[in-house]
Amino acid sequence: MAHIAWAAGQDFVATDSDLELLTAAAVRAGHQAGTRIWDDPAVPWDDVDLVVVRSCWDYVPRREEFLAWAESVPRLANPAPVLRWNTDKTYLRELEADGVAIVPTAWSVTSADELPPAEEWVVKPTVSAGSADTARWSDPEHAVAHSRDLLAAGRPTMTQPYLASVDSHGETGMLFFAGTYSHAFRKGALLTTGDDPRSLPELEEDIGPREPSDTERAFGQQVVEVISKRLGLTPLYARVDVVTDDDGSARLMELELAEPSFFLEHTATGADAFVAALERHLA
Repeated sequence: MAHIAWAAGQDFVATDSDLELLTAAAVRAGHQAGTRIWDDPAVPWDDVDLVVVRSCWDYVPRREEFLAWAESVPRLANPAPVLRWNTDKTYLRELEADGVAIVPTAWSVTSADELPPAEEWVVKPTVSAGSADTARWSDPEHAVAHSRDLLAAGRPTMTQPYLASVDSHGETGMLFFAGTYSHAFRKGALLTTGDDPRSLPELEEDIGPREPSDTERAFGQQVVEVISKRLGLTPLYARVDVVTDDDGSARLMELELAEPSFFLEHTATGADAFVAALERHLA
Protein backbone atom coordinates (compact mmCIF):
# COMPACT_ATOMS: atom_id res chain seq x y z
CA MET A 1 0.00 0.00 0.00
CA ALA A 2 1.28 3.45 -0.95
CA HIS A 3 0.40 6.83 0.53
CA ILE A 4 -0.18 9.39 -2.22
CA ALA A 5 -0.83 13.12 -2.05
CA TRP A 6 -2.40 15.11 -4.88
CA ALA A 7 -1.05 18.69 -4.87
CA ALA A 8 -3.59 21.35 -5.79
CA GLY A 9 -4.25 25.07 -5.55
CA GLN A 10 -6.63 26.18 -2.80
CA ASP A 11 -9.09 27.75 -5.24
CA PHE A 12 -9.26 24.71 -7.51
CA VAL A 13 -9.91 21.75 -5.21
CA ALA A 14 -13.67 22.02 -5.71
CA THR A 15 -13.47 22.47 -9.49
CA ASP A 16 -10.89 19.81 -10.35
CA SER A 17 -13.10 16.84 -11.19
CA ASP A 18 -10.07 14.57 -11.60
CA LEU A 19 -9.23 14.62 -7.90
CA GLU A 20 -12.22 12.62 -6.67
CA LEU A 21 -11.86 10.06 -9.47
CA LEU A 22 -8.12 9.62 -8.85
CA THR A 23 -8.66 9.18 -5.12
CA ALA A 24 -11.38 6.58 -5.71
CA ALA A 25 -9.15 4.66 -8.12
CA ALA A 26 -6.23 4.73 -5.67
CA VAL A 27 -8.41 3.47 -2.83
CA ARG A 28 -9.77 0.66 -5.05
CA ALA A 29 -6.18 -0.39 -5.65
CA GLY A 30 -5.51 -0.50 -1.91
CA HIS A 31 -3.69 2.82 -1.43
CA GLN A 32 -4.21 5.89 0.72
CA ALA A 33 -4.70 9.12 -1.20
CA GLY A 34 -5.81 12.66 -0.50
CA THR A 35 -5.46 16.25 -1.65
CA ARG A 36 -3.09 18.81 -0.11
CA ILE A 37 -2.63 22.51 -0.89
CA TRP A 38 0.75 23.09 -2.49
CA ASP A 39 1.48 26.51 -0.96
CA ASP A 40 0.20 25.82 2.57
CA PRO A 41 3.30 26.14 4.78
CA ALA A 42 1.75 23.88 7.42
CA VAL A 43 1.44 20.91 5.05
CA PRO A 44 4.16 18.21 5.31
CA TRP A 45 5.42 16.62 2.09
CA ASP A 46 7.94 14.10 3.37
CA ASP A 47 5.42 11.71 4.96
CA VAL A 48 4.03 10.24 1.72
CA ASP A 49 5.40 7.88 -0.90
CA LEU A 50 4.64 10.22 -3.78
CA VAL A 51 3.31 13.74 -4.34
CA VAL A 52 1.55 14.14 -7.68
CA VAL A 53 1.13 17.64 -9.07
CA ARG A 54 -2.49 18.15 -10.12
CA SER A 55 -4.43 21.42 -10.22
CA CYS A 56 -1.76 23.92 -9.15
CA TRP A 57 -3.20 26.36 -11.66
CA ASP A 58 -2.37 29.41 -9.53
CA TYR A 59 1.37 29.00 -10.17
CA VAL A 60 1.55 31.36 -13.16
CA PRO A 61 2.02 34.71 -11.34
CA ARG A 62 4.36 33.00 -8.83
CA ARG A 63 6.22 30.55 -10.99
CA GLU A 64 9.52 30.78 -9.11
CA GLU A 65 7.75 30.23 -5.79
CA PHE A 66 6.01 27.19 -7.26
CA LEU A 67 9.26 25.78 -8.63
CA ALA A 68 11.04 26.37 -5.31
CA TRP A 69 8.26 24.41 -3.62
CA ALA A 70 8.63 21.62 -6.20
CA GLU A 71 12.36 21.42 -5.58
CA SER A 72 11.70 21.05 -1.84
CA VAL A 73 9.39 18.03 -2.21
CA PRO A 74 11.36 14.80 -1.75
CA ARG A 75 9.25 12.56 -4.00
CA LEU A 76 7.39 14.51 -6.69
CA ALA A 77 5.86 13.60 -10.04
CA ASN A 78 6.46 15.05 -12.40
CA PRO A 79 9.77 16.15 -10.83
CA ALA A 80 10.89 19.75 -10.44
CA PRO A 81 13.30 19.87 -13.44
CA VAL A 82 10.46 18.72 -15.72
CA LEU A 83 8.14 21.35 -14.26
CA ARG A 84 10.71 24.11 -14.79
CA TRP A 85 11.21 23.07 -18.42
CA ASN A 86 7.52 22.67 -19.22
CA THR A 87 6.03 25.72 -17.49
CA ASP A 88 7.64 28.04 -20.05
CA LYS A 89 6.29 27.38 -23.53
CA THR A 90 9.64 28.14 -25.11
CA TYR A 91 10.12 24.37 -24.74
CA LEU A 92 8.36 24.25 -28.13
CA ARG A 93 11.53 25.64 -29.71
CA GLU A 94 13.49 22.67 -28.42
CA LEU A 95 10.91 20.15 -29.57
CA GLU A 96 10.85 21.73 -33.01
CA ALA A 97 14.63 21.38 -33.13
CA ASP A 98 14.14 17.70 -32.20
CA GLY A 99 11.92 17.21 -35.25
CA VAL A 100 8.46 17.61 -33.69
CA ALA A 101 6.03 19.52 -35.91
CA ILE A 102 4.64 22.47 -33.93
CA VAL A 103 2.25 25.26 -34.88
CA PRO A 104 4.45 27.93 -36.52
CA THR A 105 5.42 30.37 -33.78
CA ALA A 106 6.90 33.86 -33.64
CA TRP A 107 8.43 34.80 -30.33
CA SER A 108 7.96 38.18 -28.59
CA VAL A 109 6.83 40.06 -31.70
CA THR A 110 6.90 43.85 -31.65
CA SER A 111 5.90 44.65 -35.24
CA ALA A 112 3.50 43.32 -37.87
CA ASP A 113 6.45 42.29 -40.03
CA GLU A 114 7.27 39.59 -37.48
CA LEU A 115 3.84 37.93 -37.57
CA PRO A 116 3.61 34.50 -39.24
CA PRO A 117 1.49 34.51 -42.42
CA ALA A 118 -2.17 34.10 -41.42
CA GLU A 119 -5.61 35.66 -41.46
CA GLU A 120 -5.88 35.43 -37.67
CA TRP A 121 -3.38 35.06 -34.85
CA VAL A 122 -3.34 33.82 -31.26
CA VAL A 123 -1.14 35.77 -28.85
CA LYS A 124 -0.26 34.46 -25.41
CA PRO A 125 2.47 34.79 -22.77
CA THR A 126 4.98 31.95 -22.76
CA VAL A 127 4.14 31.34 -19.09
CA SER A 128 0.39 30.85 -18.83
CA ALA A 129 -2.30 28.28 -18.07
CA GLY A 130 -5.89 27.75 -19.12
CA SER A 131 -5.81 30.38 -21.90
CA ALA A 132 -5.28 33.17 -19.37
CA ASP A 133 -4.02 36.40 -21.02
CA THR A 134 -4.52 34.73 -24.41
CA ALA A 135 -6.50 36.25 -27.28
CA ARG A 136 -7.37 35.70 -30.96
CA TRP A 137 -6.96 38.62 -33.34
CA SER A 138 -7.81 39.26 -37.00
CA ASP A 139 -6.25 42.73 -36.98
CA PRO A 140 -2.44 42.47 -37.08
CA GLU A 141 -2.04 45.73 -35.17
CA HIS A 142 -4.18 44.39 -32.33
CA ALA A 143 -2.10 41.22 -32.26
CA VAL A 144 1.11 43.22 -32.08
CA ALA A 145 -0.32 45.55 -29.42
CA HIS A 146 -1.28 42.56 -27.28
CA SER A 147 2.24 41.17 -27.56
CA ARG A 148 3.75 44.56 -26.74
CA ASP A 149 1.53 44.98 -23.67
CA LEU A 150 2.65 41.63 -22.29
CA LEU A 151 6.29 42.39 -23.06
CA ALA A 152 5.99 45.74 -21.28
CA ALA A 153 4.84 43.81 -18.22
CA GLY A 154 7.97 41.66 -18.42
CA ARG A 155 6.22 38.65 -19.95
CA PRO A 156 7.74 37.13 -23.13
CA THR A 157 5.13 36.18 -25.73
CA MET A 158 4.37 33.75 -28.51
CA THR A 159 2.20 34.39 -31.57
CA GLN A 160 0.76 31.63 -33.76
CA PRO A 161 -1.60 31.44 -36.74
CA TYR A 162 -5.13 30.52 -35.72
CA LEU A 163 -5.82 27.24 -37.52
CA ALA A 164 -9.30 26.88 -39.05
CA SER A 165 -9.45 23.23 -37.99
CA VAL A 166 -9.80 24.32 -34.36
CA ASP A 167 -13.29 25.64 -35.18
CA SER A 168 -14.32 22.62 -37.25
CA HIS A 169 -12.47 19.69 -35.67
CA GLY A 170 -11.22 21.07 -32.36
CA GLU A 171 -8.06 19.95 -30.59
CA THR A 172 -7.26 16.35 -29.75
CA GLY A 173 -5.72 15.86 -26.33
CA MET A 174 -4.03 12.52 -25.65
CA LEU A 175 -3.01 11.29 -22.21
CA PHE A 176 0.06 9.09 -21.78
CA PHE A 177 0.73 7.59 -18.35
CA ALA A 178 4.30 6.36 -17.81
CA GLY A 179 4.73 6.47 -21.59
CA THR A 180 1.65 4.36 -22.37
CA TYR A 181 -1.39 5.77 -24.15
CA SER A 182 -4.46 5.94 -21.89
CA HIS A 183 -7.27 7.96 -23.51
CA ALA A 184 -8.09 11.05 -25.50
CA PHE A 185 -10.59 13.89 -25.55
CA ARG A 186 -11.81 16.58 -27.91
CA LYS A 187 -11.53 20.23 -26.94
CA GLY A 188 -13.76 22.66 -28.84
CA ALA A 189 -12.78 26.16 -29.88
CA LEU A 190 -12.36 28.46 -26.89
CA LEU A 191 -11.24 31.79 -28.32
CA THR A 192 -13.47 34.28 -30.13
CA THR A 193 -11.95 36.86 -32.46
CA GLY A 194 -11.39 40.21 -30.80
CA ASP A 195 -12.31 39.22 -27.23
CA ASP A 196 -10.24 40.87 -24.54
CA PRO A 197 -7.89 38.32 -22.96
CA ARG A 198 -9.13 36.92 -19.65
CA SER A 199 -6.82 37.23 -16.67
CA LEU A 200 -7.72 33.91 -14.99
CA PRO A 201 -7.53 30.31 -16.28
CA GLU A 202 -10.59 29.18 -18.23
CA LEU A 203 -12.25 26.23 -16.49
CA GLU A 204 -15.49 25.99 -18.50
CA GLU A 205 -14.20 24.26 -21.62
CA ASP A 206 -16.04 22.38 -24.37
CA ILE A 207 -14.71 18.87 -23.72
CA GLY A 208 -15.91 15.47 -24.95
CA PRO A 209 -14.49 11.99 -25.52
CA ARG A 210 -12.61 11.27 -28.75
CA GLU A 211 -10.87 8.34 -30.37
CA PRO A 212 -7.73 9.79 -31.95
CA SER A 213 -6.86 8.95 -35.53
CA ASP A 214 -3.96 6.60 -36.18
CA THR A 215 -1.98 9.63 -37.33
CA GLU A 216 -2.72 11.59 -34.16
CA ARG A 217 -1.91 8.68 -31.88
CA ALA A 218 1.37 7.94 -33.67
CA PHE A 219 2.26 11.62 -33.46
CA GLY A 220 1.50 11.67 -29.73
CA GLN A 221 3.68 8.62 -29.16
CA GLN A 222 6.49 10.29 -31.11
CA VAL A 223 6.27 13.36 -28.88
CA VAL A 224 6.45 11.24 -25.72
CA GLU A 225 9.49 9.39 -27.04
CA VAL A 226 11.22 12.65 -27.98
CA ILE A 227 10.66 14.25 -24.59
CA SER A 228 11.70 11.11 -22.72
CA LYS A 229 15.00 11.19 -24.57
CA ARG A 230 15.45 14.94 -24.06
CA LEU A 231 14.56 14.87 -20.34
CA GLY A 232 16.31 11.61 -19.56
CA LEU A 233 13.14 10.11 -18.05
CA THR A 234 9.66 9.04 -19.02
CA PRO A 235 7.22 11.37 -17.26
CA LEU A 236 4.53 9.82 -15.08
CA TYR A 237 1.95 11.83 -17.00
CA ALA A 238 2.01 13.69 -20.29
CA ARG A 239 -0.80 15.33 -22.21
CA VAL A 240 -0.16 15.91 -25.89
CA ASP A 241 -2.53 18.48 -27.41
CA VAL A 242 -2.66 18.19 -31.20
CA VAL A 243 -4.27 20.25 -33.95
CA THR A 244 -4.60 19.60 -37.68
CA ASP A 245 -2.82 21.90 -40.11
CA ASP A 246 -4.42 23.12 -43.34
CA ASP A 247 -2.70 20.27 -45.20
CA GLY A 248 -4.14 17.66 -42.81
CA SER A 249 -0.92 17.00 -40.90
CA ALA A 250 -0.74 16.84 -37.10
CA ARG A 251 0.98 19.63 -35.21
CA LEU A 252 1.73 20.00 -31.52
CA MET A 253 -0.27 22.79 -29.91
CA GLU A 254 1.01 22.21 -26.39
CA LEU A 255 2.69 19.55 -24.31
CA GLU A 256 1.40 19.43 -20.74
CA LEU A 257 3.76 17.90 -18.17
CA ALA A 258 3.06 20.18 -15.20
CA GLU A 259 -0.59 20.34 -14.15
CA PRO A 260 -2.84 19.17 -16.99
CA SER A 261 -6.45 18.19 -16.56
CA PHE A 262 -6.83 14.51 -17.39
CA PHE A 263 -10.60 14.87 -18.07
CA LEU A 264 -11.18 11.51 -16.43
CA GLU A 265 -14.95 11.94 -16.47
CA HIS A 266 -14.79 11.25 -20.22
CA THR A 267 -13.11 7.83 -19.90
CA ALA A 268 -14.12 4.66 -18.07
CA THR A 269 -10.53 3.44 -17.70
CA GLY A 270 -8.33 6.52 -17.32
CA ALA A 271 -8.25 6.80 -13.52
CA ASP A 272 -7.37 3.14 -13.05
CA ALA A 273 -4.78 3.38 -15.83
CA PHE A 274 -3.12 6.29 -14.04
CA VAL A 275 -2.98 4.44 -10.71
CA ALA A 276 -1.48 1.42 -12.46
CA ALA A 277 1.17 3.68 -14.00
CA LEU A 278 1.79 5.24 -10.59
CA GLU A 279 2.37 1.79 -9.12
CA ARG A 280 4.91 1.01 -11.84
CA HIS A 281 6.58 4.35 -11.14
CA LEU A 282 6.86 3.58 -7.42
CA ALA A 283 8.18 0.10 -8.14
